[in-house]
Amino acid sequence: MKNPRIFLLLAFVWLSPQLLSAQSPETTYDSTLAKSLGADAYGMKMYVFVILKTGPNQIADPVLRDSLFAGHFANMSHMAEAGKLVVAGPMEKNDQQYRGIFILDVPDFATAETLLQNDPTIKEKVLVPEMYHWYGSAALPLYLDDHKKIQAEKIE
Repeated sequence: MKNPRIFLLLAFVWLSPQLLSAQSPETTYDSTLAKSLGADAYGMKMYVFVILKTGPNQIADPVLRDSLFAGHFANMSHMAEAGKLVVAGPMEKNDQQYRGIFILDVPDFATAETLLQNDPTIKEKVLVPEMYHWYGSAALPLYLDDHKKIQAEKIE
């Protein structure tokens, strides 16, 4: 070949798929793990996705409000320890009055409602839940153990 650049380009194009596939990690289906997580054939499962919205009751007394939110965080900890709460977090201020989200690893809305009624901010209608079915990775709960390793302070 007269132009070595063209030769190098063609060699690179020809070798790229082999190089990329050689660097891809091999994954092996683990049927025992999939079954333990309730995964379907796609590695997915149904969760209950909860959006917490600002409720009709606004508590002016700061001591009562702090007590209600302490109970809110205690309930979140209890649900997480029981393996029912796999994702939680607040949302930034927005026009829809969305305050936060939960992803609950429960089979239905009735089970989710039972868990949520243990939350004093929901009981007192400071927060109001909207629930939806959400289809996501069955492996989602596995990150919780790693989260404990990086959480320096607990929310109380």
